[in-house]
Amino acid sequence: MRWVNLTFLVSYLPFRISGIALWPFVFILKGLNNPRLLNHERIHLQQQLELAILFFYLIYIGNYLVNLIKYTNHQQAYRHIIFEQECYAHEHDLNYLSVRKPYQCFRQKK
Repeated sequence: MRWVNLTFLVSYLPFRISGIALWPFVFILKGLNNPRLLNHERIHLQQQLELAILFFYLIYIGNYLVNLIKYTNHQQAYRHIIFEQECYAHEHDLNYLSVRKPYQCFRQKK
């Protein structure tokens, strides 16, 4: 896994982020190199691989847009994306990826 300092890009975004996984890279804000955040982003990399990368992004954006219509709030729409739900539920478990079942994001309890 490669990670890159994201600080220079953040000022141009309309929302706040700590990190982002864009296959095959993980971009992290300077000073936020913590195991929980890195694990969260590694889970995203695995999700991206399972869905042939392009389908991950299509589903991610589509799920976000549907959620945005449903919740009319960026933060709620983001937190209800199926991929984010899996990552937030398991980011604290640093061994999760070694026991994770394929396509686990579609099996999450809602």
